[in-house]
Amino acid sequence: MTGDDSKNPLEQQAIEAVAQRPATHPGSSPSVVPLHPQKSAAASGARAQPKAKDTMLACRYELKYRISESKARAIAEYVRAYLEPDRYAKLRPRGEYPITSLYLDSDGFQLARETLEGKKNRFKLRVRGYSDNPQSPCFFEVKRRVSNVILKSRARVQHEDIARILQTARIPAGYKTDEKALKQFLLYVNYLQARPLVLVRYMREAYEGDSDNRVRITFDRQLCYNVTREPIVKLNGTGWQDARLGFVVLEVKFTANYPAWLNRMVRVFDLKQTSMSKYASSVRLSCAAGFCAPQAFGMGAPQLAGYLDG
Repeated sequence: MTGDDSKNPLEQQAIEAVAQRPATHPGSSPSVVPLHPQKSAAASGARAQPKAKDTMLACRYELKYRISESKARAIAEYVRAYLEPDRYAKLRPRGEYPITSLYLDSDGFQLARETLEGKKNRFKLRVRGYSDNPQSPCFFEVKRRVSNVILKSRARVQHEDIARILQTARIPAGYKTDEKALKQFLLYVNYLQARPLVLVRYMREAYEGDSDNRVRITFDRQLCYNVTREPIVKLNGTGWQDARLGFVVLEVKFTANYPAWLNRMVRVFDLKQTSMSKYASSVRLSCAAGFCAPQAFGMGAPQLAGYLDG
């Protein structure tokens, strides 16, 4: 892949799968082409069947904002009138929970570079976890952006199997997981010759609805990073560096129409959409701290700093 928007074979399937009409920007008409158009039961002549809810929002629109802590608290209060805390937040005393992700990339930081350059069609490779308990699951994830649509696939694995799967690029015999998603992840890894580069950790406060038009609002705080070459997903241990962002990352995710109440929220709180990649930001900070060479990006330190600060 190069820095332009040309399609490689790995992207073609995703690009053909998404809707062609872009999402409506907040402030304009709130109608958006649904990502999962369905024929009605009457039109098809078939009896309607209940469908499993897409709790992952595997195909969605996603908007990001950088906001102050005081504004985050005010927006969360507004959101609670429309959405419930997600099932993980409900289990935590303060309504937030930790997330850690091991990001993989090429030695030349190709995926981070494509994000910093604003490539229209790009993806990230990560192994995500929520606990250091060896019995808790982790997830191999591919997060793709195709124009303004986010496509996400994930395969459940156990902590103890992460290193073996990454090192052998094989799925253990009889392994119970989403084999298609895991094979796709390994295909990307092989294509890029990707390997572990950095762990990213933060605390998430999340709200979601259960209607057919899925909406999910998240507030991410306390971003930290840990440069590593080890195929290990962990929340604790040594080597963590505080990113000291100075803002909260607000993410708005939805699968169909942009609800009117979200449009009001953006207007009332004067939200300005921006770019914010936790992975690319962590790479920039690690380079600034001397863990990697900024020239690997083909751009100078001021340009890298501008991505995060401006």
